[in-house]
Formats: sequence, C-alpha cells, structure tokens
Amino acid sequence: MDNSSGVGVLDKAVLVLNALEAGPASLAQLVQTTGLARPTAHRLAVALEHHRLVHRDTQGRFILGPRLAELSVAAGEDRLLAIAQPILAHLRDITGESASLFRRQGDVRVCVAAAERTSGLRDTIPVGAALPMTAGSAAQILLAWEEPDRLHRGLRNAKFEAATLSSVRRRGWAQSVGEREQGVGSVSAPIRGAGGRVIAAVSVSGPLERLSRAPGRLHAAPVVAAAEKISEGMRRTGS
Repeated sequence: MDNSSGVGVLDKAVLVLNALEAGPASLAQLVQTTGLARPTAHRLAVALEHHRLVHRDTQGRFILGPRLAELSVAAGEDRLLAIAQPILAHLRDITGESASLFRRQGDVRVCVAAAERTSGLRDTIPVGAALPMTAGSAAQILLAWEEPDRLHRGLRNAKFEAATLSSVRRRGWAQSVGEREQGVGSVSAPIRGAGGRVIAAVSVSGPLERLSRAPGRLHAAPVVAAAEKISEGMRRTGS
C-alpha cells in the first residue's frame, strides 16, 4: 500500500515522527529507521525541533516534542489529559497549590497539563516545560517502577537514591524538598494505565514556607486520591 501523500517533504517529516514514537533516537538511528539520507534526516529533525514537534533529551537524542501533547489536547484525542484536567483543578482548589501532570519522554519529564494557583507565591510550571528526570518528586514517581536496568541508569547523577525510590514504591507517593529548585517542595503520585503500568505523575508544588519540609504530611492524601481517580478514569476507557 502506498502511504505517500504526494507531498514529499511532509511524508519524510512524518517518517521522522513515526520513528521517534518508539523512543529517543540519535541521528544515526533516525537514518537507519527512516531510510532517509543523513543530511535530510538532520534537516527535518532540526526543523521539527524548531516547531517543538521534536525535542532533545539530555544526551542530545531526538524525542517527540511537547507541541504534540498540546495539539492532542486541542483535538480532544488524549484521554489522559481530558480525564485529568478537571481533577487537577479540584486538586489545586483543595490544596491551595499548583497542580501538574507529567509524562516521561526519554531523559526528561514534560508537563502536559497544569492547574495553576491564581494568586500569591506559586511554583509555575508551564505546559510543555521539559524538566530533568534527576530531581523532583514527579521524577521519582516516573522512575520508581521502571525495569531494574532503566532504574539504575536513571539514578546516575540523580539527587535521590535507590532507597528513596524503594520508599516511594512502598508508600505510593513521593515528596521533594528543594530538590529541583531551592525553596520549592512538591508531592507526587503515580497514574496507572493498562496493566497497572505507570504512565504519568500528578503533582502539587509550591514554596516551602507553605508546604514545610514535610510536604507529604500535608498533601500526600489528596494527591494520591487524585492519581487514583485519574487512573480509574483511564481503566474505564480501556487506556
């Protein structure tokens, strides 16, 4: 079957995006997967990066970019974000702190939805922001249930240790105190999709003067409840 649209440059750009669906790829891997000439693959990947359809992880590999998540919300096709948005707003209202939803993309975690605190000091993380997988409670959640090899690789240069992730798995939530940004704390819990796999993390974050140095004591219960409600919604839709 001929999948050509008749617009050559568009078809080649789609080849690049399809290749990245499987995960991070170096330029050499893009060339091998797409069959494109190296200069063509590089030119298209950089152009897609300019439009935020492609991003780079900390190793310089190409990954799918945050603009795709934004477009999927607009198209109403992403069930996770459709389910999560009102729950994030409720979580913000009951905790008084900004609430966010993160997905892992290679070596970064991307904020794909948010409900910001409307006034006062707040930790604002815009939708589309790519944050490191080496710090923060959401990073702990997205790493804690990984396969052992990926988990140990993820711990390299991380500000948390294996024992921290063991505690996260045991209690079902994570907290951080000044780990990603000085003076900021957060609490996160896992969102699970089909088969119980962790597919995202829901978080609240704010200044330590409100969250204290034990933010989990304040907000773990509502964050876990929000994560479970989103996970339940995903199960109902078969996602």
